Order: sequence, then structure tokens, then C-alpha cells
Amino acid sequence: MGVEVVSGGAVEAVAPAKEVGAKVEVEAGAAAVAVAKNMSFREESNRLGDLKDAERKALAELRAKVEEAIVEGKLFDFDDGSSKVKVKVEAKKKEGKKKEGKKKKKAEAAEEKKEEAAADEKKPEVAAEEKKEEAVAEEKVEAGEEKKEEEAKEEVAEPAGEKKEEAVAAEEKQEEAAEEKKEPEAEAAAEKEETAAVEAEKAAPAVAVDKDVALWGVPLLPSKGDEATDVVLLKFLRARDFKAGAAFDMLRRTLRWRREWKSLAATAADGDDFEGDALPEGACRLDGADREGHPVCYNALGVFADEAVYRSALGTDGGKKPARFLRWRVRAMERHVAELDFRPGGAASLLQVTDLRGSPGPARKDLRVAMKQVLDLFQDNYPELVARNILINVPFSYYAFTTVFFPFLTQRTKSKLVVARPSKVTETLLKYIPIEAIPVKYGGLKRDGDAEFTGEHDAEIAEVVVKAGATEAIEIEAAEGDTTLTWDVTVLGWEVRYTEEFVPADEGAYTIVVSKGRKVGAGEEAVRNSFRAAEAGKVVITVENATRGRKRVLFRHKAKSALAKK
Repeated sequence: MGVEVVSGGAVEAVAPAKEVGAKVEVEAGAAAVAVAKNMSFREESNRLGDLKDAERKALAELRAKVEEAIVEGKLFDFDDGSSKVKVKVEAKKKEGKKKEGKKKKKAEAAEEKKEEAAADEKKPEVAAEEKKEEAVAEEKVEAGEEKKEEEAKEEVAEPAGEKKEEAVAAEEKQEEAAEEKKEPEAEAAAEKEETAAVEAEKAAPAVAVDKDVALWGVPLLPSKGDEATDVVLLKFLRARDFKAGAAFDMLRRTLRWRREWKSLAATAADGDDFEGDALPEGACRLDGADREGHPVCYNALGVFADEAVYRSALGTDGGKKPARFLRWRVRAMERHVAELDFRPGGAASLLQVTDLRGSPGPARKDLRVAMKQVLDLFQDNYPELVARNILINVPFSYYAFTTVFFPFLTQRTKSKLVVARPSKVTETLLKYIPIEAIPVKYGGLKRDGDAEFTGEHDAEIAEVVVKAGATEAIEIEAAEGDTTLTWDVTVLGWEVRYTEEFVPADEGAYTIVVSKGRKVGAGEEAVRNSFRAAEAGKVVITVENATRGRKRVLFRHKAKSALAKK
């Protein structure tokens, strides 16, 4: 069995399916290289050996911080009262040291005062002796009575001065004694306070050390040796430009949020149970994987165009419904994260595809507020879990939408954003997702519950390029009679004329029209058809391109012989 391509009515050499597949693989590889060069963001490796020296150093520092916090039970200190008690005890110790310093200073001052008082007591005696000598000298010169009167006055004056100095010294001693009495009382009070603080610390419940603390199913204690731990820590480091301190704070806030969110979800604050908060059908779901193995999450905002669905999920109702919107979006994210592989080299992030076709638009305030809440919450608590975010079927109003939201996006988040207008949806998705993994509603070949093509050799993807104003024919051979041929065909952007016919190998037999010629408009889904050939022959698919640009045709096919079944 082989596939032929007829260009402009001239039949080229028949190429076996294997060779066509090989050519397609080469073309796909070249296209992938071209796409890689044009990407604004390329996901970094999560293997330790691929890190730069500075990144390794930051990871080691963050590992040490996390290890210490978990082992010492300090990961959630900001929620406990134990840290406050420790601060009070340390403050009391500092106050005690200050008081001891003051005591020493007071003792030194008291000694200085005593020395001064002793010096002052000696001064009157020295002065009295000098005066007596002067009086004796004066007695020899002056009359005796005058000398006696002066001496008497001096003697009377001297004791009075001595008494005043003694009184002052006595008052100072009384003040010192009072201060000495107060100091033991103050010391005793300080000791009581310190003892009470220490007892309170001892009486406080011991901090529980949970060495099994985990995030997204990955243990966070580095000493456990789980290789996925470094991958999770690297996500927080990259979200904070490899600043270990900031990454550690972000991790702690995420863990705290998850603990609080769990209790919030358990109470169902708006009175609805979990089942009542289920996502609208088709609003958010995983479907397939991209070229690098990332699970692909499709978000369809068009479901909220239905007024009943909109009011149910986003109606204000006293501010309760936005909380419900957040709950179901977070639960969906948790289910998707559970599908990730956090081992080194694994697919540890998602590819998000958000379809804006038929969405209520940015004019609806409730949707705008809810989307802003989701954006903030995901940036803070799910760092680096989205490898790329592709917006498709973007209307003109999107530009107003981005004006509102772009200021809240980090530069790293902006670099992951890809925008596609309706005419470029399939072409854009094909850069990141294989055509067989793109849903048919977006121009791909993937159908829900499809059992026809399951990766068999004869179902490989082939590609034909139709130049402007040209016609190409794809031929699928039935080597024998009683064979069923099945095929999928999609044209990027369509806008071509499409025809299917069966041409028997017997020249005398009539050609059978499988599908009448028709013009296929842009946005058409992939064509799936089959034909049971009663005799040997071939199905010829003709694609006529009347546009000015070239068209890419991607297809696959398979044949089932009745003899093979037997």
C-alpha cells in the first residue's frame, strides 16, 4: 500500500507510506527547530547537573533553610505563640543586664560620695587649728578681751557650720538607704517577671515537628533524599529570581495558604456542598500532552456566556459566588497538578490553552474580578507550574482585557504568553502540540473516545503543501478487494475546495464519488471518512487552493482487509 501525490494534474512517482512518513518527520523536525528559535520563553531544565553555580548555591541555601525550619518545628512559627514567648524572655534578660549595670554605677557613686564626705569632715578640723594659731598670734599684738570675744565667736560659728554639713551628709545617707531598699524590691520584681516568662514558655505546648510535611505530594524535608524535592524548591527559586530568602518566604506563605484553604473548603462557606461547586462541563479539562510531554489543560470561557451558568458561578450574591468560582478553579488545578511528574527530567508543569470564543468579555465585572483573583492566587501559590499559556480565538476586545491584566503579570509570566486570532488557532497550537493530540474543534485530529487510530504504523501523520493557485491530490491505495479505507484530513486555515473519489484499478470500471466537491471554510474541523472498496483501487483526495497563500495539509489513513480479519 502506498500514497501518491498528484501536483497540478501530473502524477508523480508513487511514494510508500514509510517514505512519506520519513519526509514528514524531517519536515516536522525542521519546523520544530524554527519554532524553538522563535520562542520568547524556553522552560529551564530541572536537573541538578544543568544548573549554574549561582543557582546551585541558591538551591543549597534554600535546602538548608527548609531543613532547619522543619527539623526545629519553625516552619509555621508565624502562626504560633511560642515565638512571642521567646521574644519576651530575651527582652527580660536584656532588662536584667541593664539593671545590673545601673547597680554597679550606683555603688561607685555611693563610694565617691563617702570619700567626699570624709574629706569634708576633715576640713573643719584643719580650719579650726589654723584659726587657733592666728588667734594666739593676735593675742600678742592686740588686747586680750577683744581676742577672747573673737575667739568665742569663731568657736560658736565653727560648730554651727559643722552641724550643717553633718545634716546634709545625714540626708544623703538617708536617700542612699532608701534607694538601697528599693533596689532589692525592683530586682525581686524583675526576677519574678523573668521566672513567670520562663514558666510560661515551659507551660506552652511543645511545637509539633512534622518531618512528613509535603507539597503536591512531594516531601519537603531535603534529608529524606527524594529527588523530586529539589524540583519543587527550584520552582520557588525561579519565581523569586534565585533569591533563597524570598523563595523560602514564598514557600512558607504557600504552605500557610494551603492549610487555611483546606479548612475553608471543608466548611463550604456559601452553604453549597462540593458536588454543587462542580465546574461547568467543558470549562476546564486535561486532554493529551504537548511535544515535550506537558499535560495540556483546555479552558473554555465560552461556557459562561450562558446567563444561568454565569450567575451560578460568578453572580455576586453578597460576595459568596466569587468564592465558589475560586474553589472549583483551585480544585481543578489540584487535580491537574496531581498528573505532573516532579522527578528530574519529568513533565513538571502544564501547558494552558484558554479559548476566548464566545466568552462574556471583559465588560462583565464579576468575571473580571474572578479572573484577577485566580491570577493572583495562582502566581502566589502555584509558581512555575505553567510552562506556557496560549490564548486562542482572541477577539478585538482582548486588547482592553490585556490592558487591565498585564500590569499584574510578572515579566516571566508575560514571556510565557502566546496569543492567536481565530484564523491562526490550529497553526499556533501545532507549534507546541502534535496534530494528533489537538482536538478536532481546534483543527486537529484528536476525537474523544476514538478507537480508529491508536498509534498503528499505518496511521502516521503525513503532510502535503499546496502552493497558491495549485491543486494537490492525495492517493490512498486498496491493494485488494473487500478492503475498508479510513482517513483523517485537516488543512490549516482551510479555505480550499475539497473532493474525495474512489478510482478502481480496472480501467474499465467506473469512478465512484465518495464525497462531492465542496468549498471548506476557515475553522472547519478535520474530515474523517471511510470507504469499503469491493475491488482493488485507490481513494483520491483532491485539495484545490485558490488563495494567494500556501496551505498545509496533514492527514493519516489506515486499511483493513476482510481477509486479514479472517
